[in-house]
Amino acid sequence: MTVDAWLRSRTPAPPTTMLAGMTDALGDRASLDAAAAPTAFLDAGVTLLEVLLRTDVLPRDRAGDLLTADALITYAFEGAASSPTGLDDFATAAMTRLAALAESRADGRKRE
Repeated sequence: MTVDAWLRSRTPAPPTTMLAGMTDALGDRASLDAAAAPTAFLDAGVTLLEVLLRTDVLPRDRAGDLLTADALITYAFEGAASSPTGLDDFATAAMTRLAALAESRADGRKRE
């Protein structure tokens, strides 16, 4: 099973527009083995957030992208939860990456 097939197997199914946005954000990661789903979703979510954070003011038309990033990260944790023994390490790594985004955003504002 691929990451894409894993995503499409979720119940309830993500809304069509959200599914399209997540598939687009996953890119080539969608064809990876489903075992890579947690990392694939986290990487895609972080990448999308990085793009969004480069904008000083997030226009309303980008709200869907923010929701997509949230969904990607939520699915990353859902996938990681299927292996509870590694969940603590995954959560720590994910939170470290997300905190780094916030810190880099704050550092960028201080320099302006």
